[in-house]
Amino acid sequence: MPKDVGAMRKDVGMRHAADDRSSSSGVAVLALQGDFEAHRRKLSEIGIASFEARRPEQLMQADGLILPGGESTTMWKFFETLPWEQAIREFGASGRPILGTCAGAILLAREVTNPGQKGMGLLDIAVERNAYGRQLDSFIGQVDAPELGGPLPAVFIRAPRIRRVGNEVETLAWLSSEPVLVRQGNILAATFHPELTEDERIHRLAFEAVAVRARRA
Repeated sequence: MPKDVGAMRKDVGMRHAADDRSSSSGVAVLALQGDFEAHRRKLSEIGIASFEARRPEQLMQADGLILPGGESTTMWKFFETLPWEQAIREFGASGRPILGTCAGAILLAREVTNPGQKGMGLLDIAVERNAYGRQLDSFIGQVDAPELGGPLPAVFIRAPRIRRVGNEVETLAWLSSEPVLVRQGNILAATFHPELTEDERIHRLAFEAVAVRARRA
């Protein structure tokens, strides 16, 4: 695994061999802002087709959805220009899988603080933005994930902290005693960046059903 966050970003910056069509079946990766290329590369490595979603109507064709890291306030500005919020809510209500990482987890949360911000409420958690500090305070560590077979490498970049977990939310990984990977039904969220490591378990967990259908096709 690369030694630092900058090396990881450089390593995943190369374009993957996945299909670059603007709309397709497969997993939609929100491509408005953030490190969406790294997610597409990870999906390609585990044999799952993906495409960059740049308009909300593209989600209608998707089998799954990733809301990547980036800047949640910037993403909300994009959401105000087109009916993204409605499209994502309808996607979640359909039962299709959603993975949100870092800023994506903030978008999915019910409550957002530091500063206060709107959340979609698709996941019954409260998050505190930038809770580990600024960009210079980003770090690489391991989180405890017994449900996934053992420790996971994790990259935290201006990461949020989960301050509250609802009764229907399952915690799948912890950093010390704090939840960092949670699931509620078809919604999975990580406060870190699983796409920046070599570990595939979180993407497999989120989209295993998609992968099974692809193998049978």
